[in-house]
Amino acid sequence: MVVFALRGAAWFSLPSNGKTRMRSLVVIGGGPRAAGLLERIAAQSPALPLAVHVVDPFPPGAGRVWRHAQSPLLRMNSMAEDVTVFTDSSFDGEGPIRPGPSLAEWTDVDPVSFPSRQVQSRYLEWFFDHVRKSLPPNISVTVHRATALKVVGNWVWLDNGTSLQGDVVVLALGHLDADPEPEHRKLAEHASEHGLVYVPPLYSADADLSAVHGDVVLRGFGLAFIDLMVLLTEGRGGRYVRGPEGLTYVPSGAEPTLYVGSRRGVPYHSKTGYRLQGTRPALPHFFVASELQGQELDFRADVWPLMAKEIAWGHYHELFTGHPGLVRMPFVEFAASFTALPWYSDEMRELEELAVPDPADRVDFERLDRPLAGVTFRTAEEFQEHLRAYVEADIARRSDPRYSADLGAFLALLSVYGQLAGLMPFDGWWHGYFSYLASGPPPDRLEELLALSRAGIVRFLGADMWVEAEDDAFVAGSATTPDVVRANGLIEARLPTHSLSRTADPVLRSLRAVGDISEDAAGLVRVSPVGRLVKENGDEDPVRFAVGPYTTGKAYAAFARPNTNAPAFRQNDLLAREILKVLGD
Repeated sequence: MVVFALRGAAWFSLPSNGKTRMRSLVVIGGGPRAAGLLERIAAQSPALPLAVHVVDPFPPGAGRVWRHAQSPLLRMNSMAEDVTVFTDSSFDGEGPIRPGPSLAEWTDVDPVSFPSRQVQSRYLEWFFDHVRKSLPPNISVTVHRATALKVVGNWVWLDNGTSLQGDVVVLALGHLDADPEPEHRKLAEHASEHGLVYVPPLYSADADLSAVHGDVVLRGFGLAFIDLMVLLTEGRGGRYVRGPEGLTYVPSGAEPTLYVGSRRGVPYHSKTGYRLQGTRPALPHFFVASELQGQELDFRADVWPLMAKEIAWGHYHELFTGHPGLVRMPFVEFAASFTALPWYSDEMRELEELAVPDPADRVDFERLDRPLAGVTFRTAEEFQEHLRAYVEADIARRSDPRYSADLGAFLALLSVYGQLAGLMPFDGWWHGYFSYLASGPPPDRLEELLALSRAGIVRFLGADMWVEAEDDAFVAGSATTPDVVRANGLIEARLPTHSLSRTADPVLRSLRAVGDISEDAAGLVRVSPVGRLVKENGDEDPVRFAVGPYTTGKAYAAFARPNTNAPAFRQNDLLAREILKVLGD
């Protein structure tokens, strides 16, 4: 974690010489969010003297998650052209625009490639260094490789025995670990008692997989699974060979057999490999969160129908403007009817059927969400064939510009996602659904999954997966097939679910112990609209702020796609101006 600290007391003019005294700002957490916040502070060109101290056991800019010291096999799930840490002409925040290179421009790689996380790490480290060098002379930065242990008053205590005093303290902690949930403790105890292997939810790059051998169950089919799949196969010496029959996996002999399942029973959708074929719509169109502010809202009844209509609008806008031969009416006529109808109505379904002849070109959110619902197979082998065909079809669709309407839906999905945190806390289902549709792996990772399946290294369990600890094994199955698997290992292929009451972070624990921090019903740290910590008694802290995925303002990734008026940059800009206001500039 990183600490930015500006030493000193409250703002005032010294009577002896009339100069403004040095101010102090402490930001705990040093990944891309902290670097972005510092960039926005610098963009305001503050006149007051600031001494910035950066304290983090990991490299500043990259932080823990994006540190260079991880397997070179692990890659981003975003194309190089879709990653930037700089504001651009789309930015509508109050602070000035300070453009800079995207990841693709900085590395001079293929814009549509998926770089390694090590490449992204260097980009983020460079960004932090770039920001530091571009600061005016009244702001200085010193880097300390240490960890913040606790916050008491306006003092931050570090594990190297030193402390920092701040007029303002900002928690920019990034993704956090959590104490095990009761189920995970029981599974770990069972593994210990019977000589089995259990890996709880954690970041794949941090997992100790050295004891993982034999038959292993992986619970989760998202990006964490993809990383684990890579580390346990290619990471153990296996290799891929491309021939006339497609991609083939050549085992090293050190791989375990991976049995994977989840609630949906299918992997996240592949990233698209094409660009829009039609005109880019102005978004948002139907879902404008600011128009819903101040209302008592139910997510499913009031919010999701508008979100669904917005995403469908992005899909059909691209279908009609990019592929007019696939529809039966002019877009102007379709748009007028679409605008007038509620998303969940028989009339909307009739309009879709009338205007869009191919069901594959219509939007069906329920079918997308649960593609295996009600589908069963007599044997596990039948299901392996079915899911391989499903994955092959997904790769083909996401690689064929004929289906660029999916990209239109994706862009509308991003527009919706960026607005929701300012409106209400995320619905748990929605966050998972968004990740499933929009945060999937590169298509070649799914090709590798198919190759591993054909080689018998990966076996698909199915939907509504269940796991039990039984005698000297972990037993797993699903609603999709009658087959049951006995394994000597269980890996939770997902990130830990953070909650303040179970946080492993010492700073959050220290604040919670004295009531200086509070959580919402989902366990997220409560913050005000401008990011102030909300205390247990409901008061807003005047000088302490928090930002990141562990807070109720968690919607925004620390970096973003260019030309999207990135919510993270707007949030950083707002927070930076609020901090400077408190500091007196």
